[in-house]
Amino acid sequence: MAESVKKGARITGTDRSKLAGELKKKYTSGSSIRALAEETGRSYGFVHRILTENEVQLRGRGGATRGKAKQH
Repeated sequence: MAESVKKGARITGTDRSKLAGELKKKYTSGSSIRALAEETGRSYGFVHRILTENEVQLRGRGGATRGKAKQH
């Protein structure tokens, strides 16, 4: 990410909108919330909140989906 934000600093207005756009783009191209949190130096909750505030459809948990349980 081009600009580094001081950890814990409040991000509002255009900075928040700009960050939200970047996070949305990266998340929709496959980055995880955890990876984005680490990359930006923000918490998981912060990234999750930014994405939900911007109406991003969040993926389910657990990465690869599991198949049906095998019948014996």
